[in-house]
Amino acid sequence: MQSSGQTYGQSLPDQVERIAALFDVHLELISDVRELYNSRAALEREYAAKLQTLSKKAVEKKYKVEVALAVGEHPTKAWDSNTVMQNSLISAYTELVESMVHTAQDHVNIADSLTSQVVEVLRGVEKKNEEARKTEIQFFQKLLSDRDRIYAERLKSKQKYDEQCNEVESYRQKQVRAQDDKHAERAAKQSEQQRNEMLNSKNAYLISITVANNAKAQFYDASLPALEDQFQQLQQRLVERFAKILQHSQSLQLRHLVSLKNRTLFIDHNIRPFIAPDDWTFEPCITHYDTSDISVESAPKIVLQNKLNRCRLKIQELTPLLDAKRKELEHLSSQFSSYQADHTLGPIDELIENLLEARHQFALDASSERLLRSEEEAISSAIGDNEGSQRPHSFKSSTFSIPTQCGFCKTTIWGLSKQGKTCKLCGVSVHTKCELKIPADCEQGSVISSRSTISAGSTMTRTGSRVSTSSSTSGTSSFIPQTASETSKKDHYPTVRVLFDFRPTSEYELEVSEGETVHVVEANDGSGWVKVADMQGKDGLVPASYLERGDPNSQTPATRGDSCQRVRAVYAYEAQGPDELSLADGQTVELTSGPSGGQNYGSGWWEGIDSTGRRGIFPSNYVEYL
Repeated sequence: MQSSGQTYGQSLPDQVERIAALFDVHLELISDVRELYNSRAALEREYAAKLQTLSKKAVEKKYKVEVALAVGEHPTKAWDSNTVMQNSLISAYTELVESMVHTAQDHVNIADSLTSQVVEVLRGVEKKNEEARKTEIQFFQKLLSDRDRIYAERLKSKQKYDEQCNEVESYRQKQVRAQDDKHAERAAKQSEQQRNEMLNSKNAYLISITVANNAKAQFYDASLPALEDQFQQLQQRLVERFAKILQHSQSLQLRHLVSLKNRTLFIDHNIRPFIAPDDWTFEPCITHYDTSDISVESAPKIVLQNKLNRCRLKIQELTPLLDAKRKELEHLSSQFSSYQADHTLGPIDELIENLLEARHQFALDASSERLLRSEEEAISSAIGDNEGSQRPHSFKSSTFSIPTQCGFCKTTIWGLSKQGKTCKLCGVSVHTKCELKIPADCEQGSVISSRSTISAGSTMTRTGSRVSTSSSTSGTSSFIPQTASETSKKDHYPTVRVLFDFRPTSEYELEVSEGETVHVVEANDGSGWVKVADMQGKDGLVPASYLERGDPNSQTPATRGDSCQRVRAVYAYEAQGPDELSLADGQTVELTSGPSGGQNYGSGWWEGIDSTGRRGIFPSNYVEYL
């Protein structure tokens, strides 16, 4: 669909609305011509009907006079129709009437041909191009909304940076007033924390400037010119189709309506001076002096390292998707060239729709990749080779209904409205706001460069006394569609026996009875819950401790662990289920051993054995090491 000579994208920057208006005028012209031919066909049919009426009357009159004219009113000899036709006047009259009948039928045929081969074809061309225009305008609106969203993120980052700068000044003044006060140490700590928050906001603001500038360049240098060229290609094909239809209907030459001259005429009369907006630069807060350099102090650097890992993870997931769409686009472009050379290969209009859709999808994903790479480049240029251990945590959203200590700031996460994150690999829990502040040194994590994808886990929800988790891994990309469910392979799932009756407290849980056999659909991911399916096909979550481990035919009694680790309860805790262990203040408990025992039992829960030999689980933040 490429054309030689001047192009709209090169010659008419940022004039999509005017080009779309020109396309509308072309469609309006087609509509007018279609109505013209439709009216002409109606006139042809009307003229044919009048000729047929006139011919019918002439035939009736001929019947009345032809006998008297040929043999007289009282002939003495027998006669027939052949005798009458021997009369030269009757013969000439008959030929005249038949000529009128044939002429009327010719006008009917012309009307039918105009309707089927011109009017309806123009209607189809008009409809398809209206749909193509609508698709292009929707794509233009999508480009605008994506650009404006990124612009808004920059403004939002600037606003947050200014607010943090004002907070820094406020905390500094409090620290000065508290120098001789007993709260001086706490004020100094709060001031330092606020300064780190300000530096993180500054870095986010500087990165948003880089991303916004790249988005602006992408919009004006690539996205808009490509969209305008697509409009031009659609317009060129529209004019060519229109010319062929007119040539077919009126035997006109295609060169009389060639599109190149029209395109050049429009470009020459619509060239306007255009200068792309200037790049954004760093604007310091009026209440706080600062430079335009990204802060690489210890605390902000960790946030940058985590953002860098996240960018690279998304780029790794996006790259194969882009490669696949690029190949699809090349295949459709090659197929279009073949269809242009030989129209008998298939419907070219449908192919054009698929080609435009593929171009739009590829352009959006390529734009996403460019923005990710611009963010990656901005961070890499700031921190250099100091990228940290690059073993990121695999966080999932969590709701904590018991006091849980944040692994970063060491304060408590508690309350159904206090959302946090829990690492699926090592079990560390943090506030949502602390997710990017904790170093990427997960003990169970792998180096990010060796990880190509992160699979999304199942949803885990529990209302009540334990932790409620829903798998939303922070590294999972939103660009790649999820695969089909694996629940169709139930026959291959392992079976376990239920040890205790369990009654569900939410829609995500499954009711099971003691002694029942169930399929393990998803194993315990560290949350203390297992997704199972019963024999009726229903599935849901049950506590992991309610299921028999190992061989269902061999049940081992509770024995003391080999970990030799003991803990002492610092708070009293009352068991809320048969799998839990009650604690008294000061009570000593020995932790069990094994990959799923002791500290490895689940997020926020440990397993141990009390002095009576009873085995159970209890909240980990209710005890301390001896």
